[in-house]
Amino acid sequence: MAIFAKVEDGIVTQVIVAEQDFVDAQEGTWVQTSDSIRKNRASIGDTYDLTRDAFIVPQIFPSWILDEDSCKWEAPVTYPADGKRYDWDEDTTNWVLADDYAWEPPIPYPDDGEEYTWDESTTSWVLTADYGL
Repeated sequence: MAIFAKVEDGIVTQVIVAEQDFVDAQEGTWVQTSDSIRKNRASIGDTYDLTRDAFIVPQIFPSWILDEDSCKWEAPVTYPADGKRYDWDEDTTNWVLADDYAWEPPIPYPDDGEEYTWDESTTSWVLTADYGL
């Protein structure tokens, strides 16, 4: 058994798991697909690019660029590697910190009743009064 995609006018319209004999008896153009052949596994709505012999998902954002080797869409700006979660903002064509991201300091907030401010340069809590706030 293998996975096959039915392609009509360059677009995947159906994906099935079947024996080759079954697929050979079907109408239309059927192309075998998997993670290891044709660059990407086909899904309904994908494009089959005959020249590249690859399945390509629809372009995610207008600014994203197709990587010719992997046939995957890539952002024109590298995803930040700081461990935080980002979303793509097409208006600025850049990554922005996710709205639901809640940063947590590596050191717990002091529990002594005083008011503190996080100081990134010293990576510590500093009394807010010391900041003149």
